[in-house]
Amino acid sequence: MENFSDQTAIITGATRGIGRAISKTLLKRGATVLGIYGGDTKAAEEMSNSFKEYGDKLRLYRCDISDEKQVTAFYTEIEQTHSSIEILINNAGIRRDAVVAMMKGEDWNRVIDINLTGTFLMSKPVIPLMMKNKYGRIITITSPVANLGFAGQANYGASKAGQIAFTKSLAKETAKKKITVNCVSPGFIATDFINDLPAEQLSGYKKLVPMRRFGTVDEVADAVLFLASRRAGYITGSVLDINGGL
Repeated sequence: MENFSDQTAIITGATRGIGRAISKTLLKRGATVLGIYGGDTKAAEEMSNSFKEYGDKLRLYRCDISDEKQVTAFYTEIEQTHSSIEILINNAGIRRDAVVAMMKGEDWNRVIDINLTGTFLMSKPVIPLMMKNKYGRIITITSPVANLGFAGQANYGASKAGQIAFTKSLAKETAKKKITVNCVSPGFIATDFINDLPAEQLSGYKKLVPMRRFGTVDEVADAVLFLASRRAGYITGSVLDINGGL
């Protein structure tokens, strides 16, 4: 496997679930990880304590990625401490489920703000940093809901479909600079993100998956690792599905 010891990765939603697994996978291969979390300080503290073996290779930052001022402040800070950024993983995402007829406007807006606008705000400042070295990897975690649609998740599905369209457009803008832009689309993955769903609903979802099981965070992290590597240099504007055949 590729050694990432000369690379720095920014990962949003880094302290839980898929983001935590991606962080660990990159750290194990020598990368410096700048992890962003929204407001769960308990999860951030637990991660810091559990990952002490990586020393200053891991640094966590609290930032609301839907707030342009906070994102700007974050990038201003890291530009002073890191000479280059090679990898950006747009992983942070939220759900606020409701059927459209009953959905609150604030729940629509918050999901779009975090999932889609957050992807834009985090990607925009990193592009000039990557262009300096004519190298970069931008990977966004999307969802099969973008194509399949699920009742009660119109806001979530719209945000995820938007991420794919954003990725395909940005890939064309950055290709000549050797910056690749791709999506990873995990299906049902065993994390806290779906654990709050009713048991009956989870059982129904599992039956939809031809493999008859949910995926693991490590299976997603390994796919992200490949797209983040130099070996994936001719893959851009793509969506890699990790969904057990869904």
